Amino acid sequence: MQIFSGFPPGQVSSASIPEPVFTELVPAIDDLAELKLTLHVLWRLGQQRGRVRYLRRADLASDQVLLAGLGHAPVDALRGALKRAVERGTLLEVETTVAGASETVYFANTAKGRAAVKSIERGGWPDELESAARPNVFAMYEANIGTLTPLIADELRAAEREYPAEWIEDAFRAAVSLNKRSWRYIHAILERWHTEGRGEGSRSSEAERRRYVEGEYGEYIEH
Repeated sequence: MQIFSGFPPGQVSSASIPEPVFTELVPAIDDLAELKLTLHVLWRLGQQRGRVRYLRRADLASDQVLLAGLGHAPVDALRGALKRAVERGTLLEVETTVAGASETVYFANTAKGRAAVKSIERGGWPDELESAARPNVFAMYEANIGTLTPLIADELRAAEREYPAEWIEDAFRAAVSLNKRSWRYIHAILERWHTEGRGEGSRSSEAERRRYVEGEYGEYIEH
């Protein structure tokens, strides 16, 4: 058994979970993998910045935090958990094209999620989805640096809370272009931008953070 060491001292970031998850879904879910997937997906959607939030199947298949909790055959467990979550109605699944590639994408079964699926099925692609399509910071790390460790995962989560999503993407891009493939180097770039600014025309880091925090969980409460 892996022992939980307890919540760290000081301020800890929190996640907003819709009340029906605990009053309707948790009592109904009888599969551990489905339960873990459901909570994880709602947490990740809550971290996104777009008005309409979604996840690609590829996002989930590369999420080491999720996969680490799905046992010895995580790919099979993920496939089964997604199937059950879709059948239960927690998640909405639709096939579409993202950046020229065919993708399976998932929405939470909210008013906005249902509207987005209907739009896609009619051949549309809501403009609001573009800002939700940013690559997950864990996926960026594994694609550009290497295997994700629990310690690095904690640092990446902290960076997501502190810096705007495009800053993190640009810092990864800058480090890779210089062949400086280390999180220490990327974090140093972010700290420098935070301290010195990003140059003429950039908004202040406080304004950026405010823009990304306001309405963070609107997907679940605006019905």
